[in-house]
Amino acid sequence: MNQPRWKKRPEGSNWGDFGSDDQLGRVNLIGSEQVLKGVKEVHEGITFCLSLPLDIPGGKVLNPRRSPPRLSPTALGDDLYINFPLATHTPTLRDVISDDQVHISLQYSTQWDSLAHVGALFDGDDDGKPECRYYNGFLAEQDVLNLSQKPHQQHDSYAQRLGVETLAVHGMQGRAVLVDLVRVFGGGRTLVGYAALMDALEHLDVVVERGDMLVLRTGFAEALLDMQGSPQPDVLKNTGAVLDGSDQALLEWITESGIAAICADNYAVENLDRELAPDCCSKLPLHHHCLFKLGLPLAELWYLKDLAEWLHSRGRTRFLLTAPPLRLPGAIGSPVTPVATV
Repeated sequence: MNQPRWKKRPEGSNWGDFGSDDQLGRVNLIGSEQVLKGVKEVHEGITFCLSLPLDIPGGKVLNPRRSPPRLSPTALGDDLYINFPLATHTPTLRDVISDDQVHISLQYSTQWDSLAHVGALFDGDDDGKPECRYYNGFLAEQDVLNLSQKPHQQHDSYAQRLGVETLAVHGMQGRAVLVDLVRVFGGGRTLVGYAALMDALEHLDVVVERGDMLVLRTGFAEALLDMQGSPQPDVLKNTGAVLDGSDQALLEWITESGIAAICADNYAVENLDRELAPDCCSKLPLHHHCLFKLGLPLAELWYLKDLAEWLHSRGRTRFLLTAPPLRLPGAIGSPVTPVATV
């Protein structure tokens, strides 16, 4: 049996519970039983696309590091393969080919975070010297690599462990439960802690069980889509519910509930606006708890309005969710086109 790569694990974490070399975390709970539970929620064979167009939000207003997609033709020498005639022996019957490529930030629009997205400085060796680690103790520069200063490398960064392809191979298909926070709190900015979430679950008659993927509609993506590629930060700052990652009771509920993933239609799932003292804690406490401690992946900027309205009209909250990321080895995150089947 492999030995853990750490002597001490973070308080409240599940490092090692799924094995010392585990890279899936709570996704391990999405097994065949959860797939069958999801299939049982398919009554009418109707599907909903839960992705925004991947050029939304638009520009770099929401995150100056992330670029929208830029399409271009593939090329061979000076030939650009867009409306390109292929030579044949019959000049009047030539095929025309178009073939393209894209440059995109993988977490620009509708996305999954991999477990390599957020780590922390943590003294896993228990020697008084914290190391930069990720879920299950995987190490920066050993397991999650920065290769940008090393010539002759195929990539400039590479997650040798915890890359998003692990989620793709697993499949990310199973039963999901929608919590329509818009129906409870409206479309304005609401900070949702444990008490507010429990009130919402009761109000909506939602039951969440172990292995379910929790899907949160806040209205943020709908407002973003209405802005047609020109995001208005002042408006968006006051739009949609966000989880209160500083609420310890909420974090404990996430642990105890057994949910396998959290998918939301907002940016970052949690509140990014809280002020921190200079010696304070994590800027992203929910990311820290979910990605770093539990190995529970997060998804952002999904489009949920049409699905939510359909489910509400039929008094339902559950559906089959199929949402594998790209099988792109070493990637930290991935665009995704989630499909709900009802």
